[in-house]
Amino acid sequence: MTNFTPFDAADYLDNEEAIAAYLTGALEDPDPNAFLMAVKTVARTRGMTQLAKDSGLGRASLYKALSPGSKPRYETVMKVVRALGVNLHAEISHI
Repeated sequence: MTNFTPFDAADYLDNEEAIAAYLTGALEDPDPNAFLMAVKTVARTRGMTQLAKDSGLGRASLYKALSPGSKPRYETVMKVVRALGVNLHAEISHI
């Protein structure tokens, strides 16, 4: 019997380019939870305690905001994204 370890994207987010590509892909997903889950994965790679400090959010509030099904305020999401050192931008889609 072969044993497999569960896939964890956090294991591959070891540089800024990988993080940017991961978050960009999540933004392209039609499921709004995909982006929050991606942000949570990136947050785990950076450390939730440090991210809570850097974002000005309590650690419990941070976990709650990034939990599945949550609907955090725009302001909260932007605090977390900025604390991660990520810039979001819009571009014209050529469909």
